[in-house]
Amino acid sequence: MPRLIHKLTLLFLFLSLTTATITQQFKEAPQFYNSPDCHSIDQDGRDSDSESDGDKTIFCSGHAVHVAMTLDTAYIRGSMAAVLSVLQHTSCPQNIAFHFVASASANTSLLRATISSSFPYLNFRVYTFDDSSVSRLISTSIRSALDCPLNYARSYLANIIPLCVRRVVYLDSDLVLVDDIAKLAATPLGEQSVLAAPEYCNANFTSYFTPTFWSNPSLSLTFADRKPCYFNTGVMVIDLDRWREGDYTTKIEEWMELQKRIRIYELGSLPPFMLVFAGDIVPVDHRWNQHGLGGDNFKGLCRDLHPGPASLLHWSGKGKPWARLDANRPCPLDALWAPYDLLQTPFALDC
Repeated sequence: MPRLIHKLTLLFLFLSLTTATITQQFKEAPQFYNSPDCHSIDQDGRDSDSESDGDKTIFCSGHAVHVAMTLDTAYIRGSMAAVLSVLQHTSCPQNIAFHFVASASANTSLLRATISSSFPYLNFRVYTFDDSSVSRLISTSIRSALDCPLNYARSYLANIIPLCVRRVVYLDSDLVLVDDIAKLAATPLGEQSVLAAPEYCNANFTSYFTPTFWSNPSLSLTFADRKPCYFNTGVMVIDLDRWREGDYTTKIEEWMELQKRIRIYELGSLPPFMLVFAGDIVPVDHRWNQHGLGGDNFKGLCRDLHPGPASLLHWSGKGKPWARLDANRPCPLDALWAPYDLLQTPFALDC
């Protein structure tokens, strides 16, 4: 009996520790049926018009829209809102396949259960990312949150997501869509391009790298044959086959290794992407990344939308809408994020 009590005590402590990692409770989201004209993927996971046996589940289907996101306890509230916005505004939510990447040190079972409880009908998988594979390469940046190893998981998607997935839309967790993600996923990548993203050529591109970089001819000539523009890596369409063929993960790592020896940039995971891809990407309409709504990386002050239409609102920067709403100090645009917040408040009343 004492041994049984001891085992039960250990089990209780274990459950207490694991369940304490997500203290928020989330509501169940409605299931959306937005169009009667969707290509049908059978419940057993095979395309209805495919004769293939087992390699055509929705997680490999070319008819599915594949979305990749990172998943952790710090941003879980933002992730839930992002997923809800995708499902609400896409024509065929049943044909969206989510590929979530979580840290190997995270409680993936709890993260998986949290997603399932709010989206019981969702097609999703959770993959683990080995933090140690990138931790040794990370240099300190201007904001500690940018140094989280999971921020670098986007550089390893081609290695993490199954080989059968040829194209993916990568999304950060601090955004919401107000348009059909299938339109973004269908962005033509041409004959050679690896990724597409909105470009911002009016931004001061030189400011993303240090004087040490620009004063070194062998480094600054990196962009000699390109016309590089700033682009935000929080929204990208990626051809994973071409990424794998070109071994672009290694190319990004090589720049990170150089950064450890010679400080050539101040931000986190963005500059290595720009060093490899800037000037060689397919530009996407700016409506697909109204970014910077979280303000700068220091103060997180309120910002307005960019001119023109918006299909995706992105709270990149220090200020996150859920944090500002909780602090009762929201920015005006945070009201656009609030309708997608699935947080279950303790004072919610059933009508």
